[in-house]
This record gives sequence, structure tokens and C-alpha cells, in this order.
Amino acid sequence: MRHFGHVPPAVRKSLFHQEPCEFTAGSSARVLSAALGATLYSPATRPTLAGDVLKQARRGVTSMVLCLEDSIDDAEVVAAEANLVRQFADLDARGEEVPLLFVRVRDPLQIPDLVRRLGTSARLLCGFVLPKFTEERGMGFLEALTAAESASGRRLFAMPVLESPELLHLETRAETLAGIARTVEKYRERILALRLGVTDFCSAYGLRRSPDMTAYDVKIVAGVIADVVNVLGRADGSGFTITGPVWEYFRLQERMFKPQLRRSPFLEGRAEELRTALIEHDLDGLLREIELDRANGLLGKTCIHPTHVMPVHALSVVSHEEFSDAADILRPERGGGGVLRSAYTNKMNEVKPHRAWAERTLLRAEVFGVAAEDVGFVDLLTAGLAE
Repeated sequence: MRHFGHVPPAVRKSLFHQEPCEFTAGSSARVLSAALGATLYSPATRPTLAGDVLKQARRGVTSMVLCLEDSIDDAEVVAAEANLVRQFADLDARGEEVPLLFVRVRDPLQIPDLVRRLGTSARLLCGFVLPKFTEERGMGFLEALTAAESASGRRLFAMPVLESPELLHLETRAETLAGIARTVEKYRERILALRLGVTDFCSAYGLRRSPDMTAYDVKIVAGVIADVVNVLGRADGSGFTITGPVWEYFRLQERMFKPQLRRSPFLEGRAEELRTALIEHDLDGLLREIELDRANGLLGKTCIHPTHVMPVHALSVVSHEEFSDAADILRPERGGGGVLRSAYTNKMNEVKPHRAWAERTLLRAEVFGVAAEDVGFVDLLTAGLAE
């Protein structure tokens, strides 16, 4: 699979200076952690789950989480597990390409049990999402994952969700973060990404942000995100990929503030219609949050609705200007450092301080591609939504 792989090759060629690379569930953890993109969640209770997965794959979804935890009622767990096993068998029998598939579990014992019950269809499983992750809870999950991996002979990744009250509360945050850091470091080769459970953060204080506000406008949430990145997202080789929080809205709501999208990038052709549709569906706030995610060191995003996927992917594509700057900074002859004017002549590129940014940018360019010089977000989004 590849990002924008659902777009016709001729159109894709016109959009990209460097096209996104192909990857599979067997690709390196380095590539997969960056390629997660918009990870779409779906309750494991859906009776048409196999068909839904394939439909979303054909629309450009490259990673999905099939949820046995908060998205379903406590009384549905047993039936949901049985449905999950049936749907994996159905997917396996169809033989079509599927996204990277993860299962969100409630209890460590579910991991080896589900892998055993999936049988040969476990080949479609990429790993597990581990809820309310702390050092104490996380160790049990990761030990169970290791046992299931050994028993099945398959590589299985973990994506811990950082959402516990201990992480949110100031008096326990530093200790909790230190414990999480110790745990994920011990199992580093199995940790694909760390996910932020911002809805649970808000719940602890009875908060819910409106569609006009991003997670970064809720200061108590922004503070937790900053601390998580500070401890677990460092660019010195000790950090992990940390994904952006979920955007909850996909229906029309009464608007309190003026739209955040400028008109100028949307003036040609059907782009103005696209701008109007984005605003009417409260996606202008999503776009702003995606940009803030990346500015704060996050990559990819948890999504609960298919309409959120292509905006995340379109904004993850590296612009030609970003690519030019990153490539200049990382030229071998720049190894000694120094300062240079960008090829776009609009900024200073300082080789040593900007090196980590450049390395991350080129990894993103590898998996999401580099836009052609005259191609912007609107072009990418329009092409992605047209298919």
C-alpha cells in the first residue's frame, strides 16, 4: 500500500515531486511508525466490519483500529470478540489488500487469546492498542504481547494509549511519565507509536472542547501534550512517534467564531466549494489542529470518522519548500555546520540546530511524498476526495 495509492497514477504523478513510497505490514518499524497517518477507529461489533475495512482501504485509509474497549458496551465484549474473529476470517478469505490492522483490547489476557482464536488470519494483524497505559498496567500488556508473538511466530506491535488520570494530574505526572518511559524503553522494538487519549484527559475535569477550539486551546490538555513530547518525543534517538489526538466533530454545529480558513487558497475552480464544505462540516478546526499537532512534535492522528482521513494525509505531505530546505541541510558537505540561505530565499537554515527537523521531514517525505512545486494542500485534498 501507499498513501494516495487510491488516486490514479497519472493524477498522482502530476501532484508529486516525489511520490509516497510503498509499504506493507512487514516494512520496518521506522517506516510504519511514520506511515500510520490517519488511524481510523471502528467498533469491533460492526456486522459488516470486513466489508467496511476494505471500503476504507479503497478510499485511502492505511491504518485502522478495531476497538474492543471504550467504543463498545461492557456487555458486548464477548460478542465483539467472536465477531472480530469471524470478520478477520472473512478478510483473509477475500484476499484483498487491507490497511495496517490493530485491535484495541481491554485486558492483557485478550491478546494471546485473540491471536490463538484468529488462527491463520492473524497474518492480517499488525498489533494491539493498549489503553490507559502506565508502568504498572503496561507491563502486563507488553508481557502478554511478547507471549502471543512467541506463540504465533508473528511480529506484533504495540501502540500504548496515554490517557490515565495519573498522567493528567500534576502531582503524579512526572512519576507516571518516568515509569512509562522505562516501560516503553524496555520493549522499544515492539512500540510502534504512542497515542494520546485527549478525550479522557478532558473527561477528568468535565471538559469538552467545541469545534471552534483545538486541543491546544484547552490549556490543561496542552500542558499534558507538551510534557509527553518533552519526555517521550525527543529527537536524540530516545524518543518515539507520538500521534495526534482525536477530532470529535463531523456534524454541523452552531458556530461561535468566524471560520479560520483563509479564502485565498480556495479561489480557483471547485476549490471554493471544497472550502465551504469543510467549514460547514467543522473541518476547518481539524485542519488547524493537524498543523498544531505537527508544530508540537506529533505525527499522524486518531480519527473516528472517514471524512477526517484525507485532510490528515493531505497536510502530512511535505511541501516542495520543506523538502528543499531539509535536503540542503542534510547534504554531506554540510556536516560541519554553518548557516545558509534557503533555496526559496525566505529563511535561514542553520545546519546543526535544524538537522533533527530535516531528518524527520525527509522520513515524512518518504512515506507521504513531496508535493510538486505548484501543488498545495487544496490540490491534494481535492484529488484524494475525488476517488
